[in-house]
Amino acid sequence: MIPQRNFQFFQGNSLSDLFAQDIGDQRCALLLNYPATASWAAYPNTQQYFLQDGSGEATKVSFDKICQKEPWKNLAVLGNTLAGVVITQPPNLLLQYWREHFGHDTHLERMDCATYLDDLNKSDRVEQVVTLFPFDHLLPEKHAVHPDVHYRLLSKATLAELGVSCPNYKTYQLDQVKLDQIQLPQQFPYLIKTSHGLSGEGTYIIRNQSDLNYCQEELNKYLKINLLKTIIVSEFVKDEIHNYCVQFYVNKQGDITLIGVTQQLVSSAGSYLGGLIDYTDDLSPFSEMIAAVGQYAHQQGYFGVIGFDVLEDKNRQFYAIDANFRINGSTPLCLQRHQLLKQNKAIAKYSSDYRMNGTLDSILAALKTHLERKDLLILSALEKVKYGKIYTEIYGIVAGETLQEMQQIEQTLHTKGLQLTS
Repeated sequence: MIPQRNFQFFQGNSLSDLFAQDIGDQRCALLLNYPATASWAAYPNTQQYFLQDGSGEATKVSFDKICQKEPWKNLAVLGNTLAGVVITQPPNLLLQYWREHFGHDTHLERMDCATYLDDLNKSDRVEQVVTLFPFDHLLPEKHAVHPDVHYRLLSKATLAELGVSCPNYKTYQLDQVKLDQIQLPQQFPYLIKTSHGLSGEGTYIIRNQSDLNYCQEELNKYLKINLLKTIIVSEFVKDEIHNYCVQFYVNKQGDITLIGVTQQLVSSAGSYLGGLIDYTDDLSPFSEMIAAVGQYAHQQGYFGVIGFDVLEDKNRQFYAIDANFRINGSTPLCLQRHQLLKQNKAIAKYSSDYRMNGTLDSILAALKTHLERKDLLILSALEKVKYGKIYTEIYGIVAGETLQEMQQIEQTLHTKGLQLTS
């Protein structure tokens, strides 16, 4: 057993501050988008580092999510020393808002979406690239973490190697065993997971035969398009009372810095909806798990952000159910710790499903008072048009002194037009 350690909280508020300890004077950049396998992708990840981002063209994770909304959310908290590679630039109004409210002049490396990986491979300005996921078409030596190492760490089949308590599971290589030959649990519920699902894709909660039939149809679709090699069949953690995401940074020397812990908001189907945080929480209940995961990551040659998902059952037992060796969905929420505590706001909620009618300009005007008080922080905003009417999809953080106040603020924002679509 690894002894508990007195880890310290990160004192900055940007990704640049986090990575500074490892990057130094190197010309590094953060590639803000994930790879994709859809037909619109100029560089589809279909050769080596497979990911499951939709079993058919109609269900693929969309361009606007992968290349706009998600990257912009991390760009908001990037800081000004680490360059951010973007293939679709956020609106100037959003950049200005970030500058005023997060205090950073973001360093953008704007690249053409049709040529960006070739450009990075040839670039003298960028020596190494921090990625969320390995890219087939980015040279191995350009990845800040070797892509083979990173890909293996990101596999859901690696969970049992991390040295933490996790549900029992079995791994199946689909080039060695056929789907219909796999011995499945005799009793529901259980889970079937693909090895590298993106944004909740590829995780199937099997509660009945209908769920199983759907799952098998999806897996067969992935097999048909040659995007799946490995699946995991896992037991289901019963009597869950909490769902956490524990986040920290491990540097190249193996030292650990705490980022935060959120309670995850998920749909009944297991899709990620956001996170809730109490900035006064300490992470000591997770110290042994943090030490074990951090030590394993360091031994493999990884450095960077790590977030592992933990379920707590009614007996107060912790079970790690996933480990994400990358910047996580709620990392920007965690990074607001010091800024919001200065405003006496200890409780905050992040959601990727806010929407408000009107342009970003009109929204910034309508919510001006709330934005100035840090009741609402906008991480990402994308204008869209439906039936001739403009609306804006928002990734945002709502914060208050207590949980009750935060909920009241969210309700007030709702009366002013900020809708939660999930």
